Amino acid sequence: MAIGQIHNRGSFLDKLAKNLGRDRRVEVVKPEWQHNPQWEVYKGYSQDELAAVLKKQCELIHTEVHETVTSELSTLIPHLIKQYGGKSVVSWDDPRFEEAGLADIGDGDLTHHVWNTEARDENLAFSAVADVGITFSDMTLAESGTVVLFSDRGKGRAVSLLPAIYIAIIPKSTIVPRMTQAAKSIHDKIESGELVASCVNFISGPSNSADIEMNLIVGVHGPVKATYVIVDDL
Repeated sequence: MAIGQIHNRGSFLDKLAKNLGRDRRVEVVKPEWQHNPQWEVYKGYSQDELAAVLKKQCELIHTEVHETVTSELSTLIPHLIKQYGGKSVVSWDDPRFEEAGLADIGDGDLTHHVWNTEARDENLAFSAVADVGITFSDMTLAESGTVVLFSDRGKGRAVSLLPAIYIAIIPKSTIVPRMTQAAKSIHDKIESGELVASCVNFISGPSNSADIEMNLIVGVHGPVKATYVIVDDL
């Protein structure tokens, strides 16, 4: 028998279905549930109300929150970096940075590396020792204080995972109630044939780990500090 070949699968499944007293199924039909409580959480909340929920949750996940408008981002972000003592910064190659005036925030005291799709090893080496990593959030879950990042060309996941400090820029328009909406959005993109990133990261504040006695340690396998900057883009 050749390796990797499947024999008699059809007859086996036919026999199995017969023993179960039903016709053999050829596809999975999504059930229609009578109750859908997952859709009721923060239902009808405005973007401002969802932002308030997000800020409250951030108090529980050791995450600092700032609020601003797009025109002030180019002033606030460098200020935060210097406040944290950052000397090196890595960010995505993302058009939203240029739109916000953050395409090049390096100066005499600050080195800024933008993810280069042609220099994988250089990207990883810089990210591993960078003080600060900055990305935009593609979707944000208010309930859990989670930023959702769609990795893609120019949007390396190391930017949010390796530096000591992580800053997520959150357009207020990206905030949704919870995982329910995020999962549906991804499902709908796939159903419509839209290309979806092969790696989707869900990040809720800084790295956390607890031992069997529930002693919480922050920064064991990722950023020690996380800051969310909510931008009123509405």
